[in-house]
Amino acid sequence: MAKAQPLLQVENLVKHFPITKGMLVSKQVGAVRAVDGISFAISPGETLALVGESGCGKSTTGKLVLRLIEATSGSIIFAGRDIRVLNRHELRELRREMQIIFQDPYGSLNPRMTVGSIIAEPLLIHKTAAGKNLDQMVSRLLEQVGLDPRYAKRYPQEFSGGQRQRVGIARALALNPKLIVCDEPVSALDVSIQAQVVNLLQDLQAEFGLAYLFISHDLSLVRLIAHRVAVMYLGKVVELAGQEQLYTKPLHPYTQALLSAIPVPDPKIEMKPILLRGDVPSPLNPPSGCRFHTRCPYVMDICRTVEPDFTTVANGHVVACHLVGQPGV
Repeated sequence: MAKAQPLLQVENLVKHFPITKGMLVSKQVGAVRAVDGISFAISPGETLALVGESGCGKSTTGKLVLRLIEATSGSIIFAGRDIRVLNRHELRELRREMQIIFQDPYGSLNPRMTVGSIIAEPLLIHKTAAGKNLDQMVSRLLEQVGLDPRYAKRYPQEFSGGQRQRVGIARALALNPKLIVCDEPVSALDVSIQAQVVNLLQDLQAEFGLAYLFISHDLSLVRLIAHRVAVMYLGKVVELAGQEQLYTKPLHPYTQALLSAIPVPDPKIEMKPILLRGDVPSPLNPPSGCRFHTRCPYVMDICRTVEPDFTTVANGHVVACHLVGQPGV
């Protein structure tokens, strides 16, 4: 049986934000290397989680994938088309199939628009519905995300955070997309509501065959929703594996440290988190060699000078670490 083509294929994606100096004549004096050569793929109906500490480049990657910001270099192939070479008209047409759910349910909805108008806006922009048909589609979308269709005439400030995020999900679903970038979609919500929203996303994925790029710093949450997990550190992907592989046998020291910090709800199990020394280096001047070497408890001389290549250790499990392949590893 032939393997299905990826819906999204990202190769050597780079985003450097230039730093300039001077008022009348600006001159570039450096660059923030937010995303520095990452590659991954997402299949139809799959959830790939992108995890890591704040500032590692996760959200920037999500915006690059949707071309909300322009990449410095690399390729982004979506449904067989390189979105980096599309003109404005072509990109607008393709955006029907690519949507985003924002992190902040309070800031991502226009307080001057009713919920119905917010959900209807993409339908009107792309001229896919009008009149009575538009109202019916808005009602159906509200029902799909677990909200009463009568709420369409209310304003965002009349809703809780969880309800607002459901409105954001309904807006993302309006054009029947194939891929949704979920940028920390539950981090601003109460813990009691987070599970409800995650369950909703899983139900919608099963019903419509959606693919998700799920951006999060919460590894315990990611384990519930992801099929595969990519771990980012300082603009680089350091490990990528299936969910079960990553959580049961993490190979990169950074991944091991992140997983060791997850609380275990059993007082009989004594867990000692791996404490990393120092702070995350600046993306303006990242370390040479392996970028994690300044904090790694297992650092070797080669780590300080040579950037590790990706090593495949199992089917679909790749890691960029000089330790892999060493005796006892």
